[in-house]
Amino acid sequence: MNRFSLLLSIAVLLSACSGSKDASAQKAPLSETAPANFRVNFDTSRGPVVVEITRDLAPHGADRLYSLVKAKYFDGARFFRVVPNFMVQWGMAADPAVSRNWDVPIPDDPVKETNARGTISFAATSQPNSRSTQMFINYADNARLDAMGFAPLGKVVSGMDIVDQLYSEDREKPDQMMIKELGNTYLEKEFPHLDYIKTARISQ
Repeated sequence: MNRFSLLLSIAVLLSACSGSKDASAQKAPLSETAPANFRVNFDTSRGPVVVEITRDLAPHGADRLYSLVKAKYFDGARFFRVVPNFMVQWGMAADPAVSRNWDVPIPDDPVKETNARGTISFAATSQPNSRSTQMFINYADNARLDAMGFAPLGKVVSGMDIVDQLYSEDREKPDQMMIKELGNTYLEKEFPHLDYIKTARISQ
């Protein structure tokens, strides 16, 4: 059995065990209306990063981000996809049970602002209304993402130099299915150099 198959087998067992022990992991998170404007302080392994969110730009996204931060969802989360000159992505929780709990899609928001360098948006699949917890910050002016429905909800107002320094040698190698199933257990073993969020907190 190769390493991937072994890890996947372990993941299935862990998933079954967590499901039997913690029924609350199956409950959808509560929604909370975010303020018109708020800031999030990300204390990362590289240093502090502050993003400013404007709810009017993407109300559904702003409400979800506000709720995630208040729940301390991002604490310990790795920046698992770092592509220089494109973007940095995160949003899968350190604990896979927490990721499953919050993996509840929100409605799409219309794109009101371009994906310029330093803006923050929710990541999604090609399916409509599929955003849940994954986010990215644009490293470059990625206006091509606008037509694809990626709606910026704010921007980095402090610490973009820190964002630029996030570890990028692994690029897109981390397997998102494995992160979903094993969380940091997988990432810390296979990709130990990834930078991460120590804490994320609301700051008015």
